[in-house]
Amino acid sequence: MYHNLSKAVRGLARLTALTGGLGLFAVIILTCLSVSGRALDGLGFGPVPGDIELVELGIGFAVFTSLPYAQYMRAHARVDLFKPVFGGTVNRWLDLAGDLLMLGFTALLAWRLWFGMIDKAAYGETTFILQIPLLWGYATAMIAMCVAVLVALFCVLRATRVVLQSGDTA
Repeated sequence: MYHNLSKAVRGLARLTALTGGLGLFAVIILTCLSVSGRALDGLGFGPVPGDIELVELGIGFAVFTSLPYAQYMRAHARVDLFKPVFGGTVNRWLDLAGDLLMLGFTALLAWRLWFGMIDKAAYGETTFILQIPLLWGYATAMIAMCVAVLVALFCVLRATRVVLQSGDTA
């Protein structure tokens, strides 16, 4: 059962990251088109209208969608300077502590993002040029953060399982 859960969580995290990667790729193409349009301004071309707004939304989307996969793969930035000194037992407990902190962080971020999303929906706030509802950006970020919370919860389960299976008590 654990193996199936691990596989499902990894698949969900990976799908989320791939979606963000496609969004980032779209931002790169948009930026290239806009810069090329600016360079060819004298020939009747021009920048993509609202390019900065679209880049802001796209980069935010890419960042939020990368969080679940980075958590699952333990790819967040960490300081491993003392890891060899501590040994297996302490490192397993530190991994569990780090996963608990990440669960708390993602839950806090999701909670606050929820209130931000409700606020943007209530006031109907939009981007300046393209008039894109900011609710859309908050909603996509909220979906990614829900996945991040689920992945972080699984990572706590995974780390707890490792600690209990190794018989560590210190």
